[in-house]
Amino acid sequence: MSAWVLPDHIADVLPSEARHIEELRRGLLDTARSYGYELVMPPLLEHLDSLLTGTGEALDLQTFKLVDQLSGRSLGLRADTTQQVARIDAHLLNRPGVTRLCYCGPVLHALPDRPHATREPLQFGAEIYGHPGIEADIESLLLALECLRSAQVRDVSVDLADVRIVRSLLSGLPVALDTLRQVHAALAVKDASELASLTRDFPAHSREGLLALLQLYGDASVLDEAEIALKHIAGAGKALSDLRAIAARISSAQVTFDLADLRGYTYYSGPRFAIYAHGASDALVRGGRYDEVGAVFGRNRPAAGFSLDVKQLVGVVPPRALKPAIRAPWGDERDVNEVIADLRRRGETVVCVLPGHGSEVDEFHCDRELVLVDGRWVVRSIGTV
Repeated sequence: MSAWVLPDHIADVLPSEARHIEELRRGLLDTARSYGYELVMPPLLEHLDSLLTGTGEALDLQTFKLVDQLSGRSLGLRADTTQQVARIDAHLLNRPGVTRLCYCGPVLHALPDRPHATREPLQFGAEIYGHPGIEADIESLLLALECLRSAQVRDVSVDLADVRIVRSLLSGLPVALDTLRQVHAALAVKDASELASLTRDFPAHSREGLLALLQLYGDASVLDEAEIALKHIAGAGKALSDLRAIAARISSAQVTFDLADLRGYTYYSGPRFAIYAHGASDALVRGGRYDEVGAVFGRNRPAAGFSLDVKQLVGVVPPRALKPAIRAPWGDERDVNEVIADLRRRGETVVCVLPGHGSEVDEFHCDRELVLVDGRWVVRSIGTV
């Protein structure tokens, strides 16, 4: 095998795409800052017991593991950043009130999480800690939509669900863990026959409610149908009410509901959302409420947030124009170098043409040139005489 062949689902990012990714990253962080979110930078590498504490089996399987040559302890390369941010909130900041944090950095996946996905996403996310009310859920979703708008993503739709509904239907049932997993899997793929078989010994209200969920997807009328189908299920009314409140605040996107959607059920504790856009084969953004995320760090307080992969995002946004630049001659003369330095200080990109070479830069549009006219260095449009 050639030494320069990269592992499967790992790729170099070349200039044009790299510039676009970096511009998106800056825009996303600026948007989060405009909402009052503070930037944190957790390490890529962490002790495995801290990195995976309280997480589900799926994240464990996605985490690359190695041994620290200094301590002999097991280390992990993060597959998700949320757990680290929860640790920062709980132990390093330990603030009494609301804390808003954002981040953007690489994560590593042992396996691609969807077809054709990279195993090295650039994960951007925003988390809000300390507020149990629906306002935090709404702010999180509105910020996610604003981030996509700032990235020029068009024609987005939002899918809403709430894991509390299924939890209420399963609450108190003496069911084996393996059976619960199969129930969750049957709900996820909407397999009515499998779900009916798995729940044949369940109490009637739980069995009927779970089967009803398979049909409860679509527009806002789904919530009306759910209120009837789940009227005897404790806690379902609150979940449906919260979904209505969240949907009412969304004016910039189509909203749908899928009450059987359990993606992330071991992680989320309340409302959850996924945002889709034309041209993307999967959700661009996933988020919701996950109040238990800080419990393992000794501080179980409310939390809501979302994350996205900037590398996935760059594939669905409009291409950006090349940055205008000035082509300049390479020289040792002090006067021309002072002019070039002054132009760069003023924010211009100046590409010096090295001796024996033409302008070979593909990433910039050299629409002007620095030329000597009557003893003075001036910038003029290329092609101007």
